[in-house]
Amino acid sequence: MRAPWNKSRAPWAALWLICVCAFFPSMAPAAEVRVAVAANFTGTLRQLGAQFERETGNHLLISAGSTGKLYVQIKNGAPFDVLLAADVEHPQRLEQEHLAVAGTRFTYARGVLVLWSPDPHRIDAKGEMLTHGQFTRLAIANPAIAPYGAAARQALRQLGLWDRIQARLVQGEDIGQTFQFVATHNADAGLVAMAQVREAPVQLRGSLWVVPPALYHPIEQQAVLLQSAASNAAARAFMRFLAGAPARRIIDAAGYQTAAP
Repeated sequence: MRAPWNKSRAPWAALWLICVCAFFPSMAPAAEVRVAVAANFTGTLRQLGAQFERETGNHLLISAGSTGKLYVQIKNGAPFDVLLAADVEHPQRLEQEHLAVAGTRFTYARGVLVLWSPDPHRIDAKGEMLTHGQFTRLAIANPAIAPYGAAARQALRQLGLWDRIQARLVQGEDIGQTFQFVATHNADAGLVAMAQVREAPVQLRGSLWVVPPALYHPIEQQAVLLQSAASNAAARAFMRFLAGAPARRIIDAAGYQTAAP
């Protein structure tokens, strides 16, 4: 016969449950974190998301686009929790406009601009195919809304090429579309992110020239927690994860630069 329930056991049962939850936080219900991310960082974010999910059980919902367009969407009420921008300006604006949580903004990566072609023989070690104009079409992201496009314009101006090659430029809406223009041979070469080339299939990696950093302003990519997620524990956990050493190792390996806090 089953022994009758002893009411005196109830407090001990509750205490046991609290201890189990403390030692096994993964038993807590999983949550979703809605991340708006600059197009160049999408592939790296998927790697980070897989690691974050393994560690916490929480899942990232990723929406990618140009930083400028994501900013407009957030201003118009898009339901994001975190913005991973490709610049400093837009997270800073959101903070000033009280659409982001003050004190949460930080640089999670520094971008590296490269001249790239899937043709392994097209781009030389000094990027002279660019300065000598040995191309029909050159792809860059839209400088008005995409930070990598702004960096590309700065580099071309520093090289004295911007005015000369206007008729041969093909502009992508964001750096993702810019990469596709080159990958599909709608442009001979493009100014894209190093990380995009690293994550491309081997047959597309082709040849590249790392654009000297002195030719463009540093591409500081900043993250910020949005005001709508101020009390979202999972979103705050992701921000902590993004700033941590395991995430920095993934970001460095992907072709960006990071600095220890």
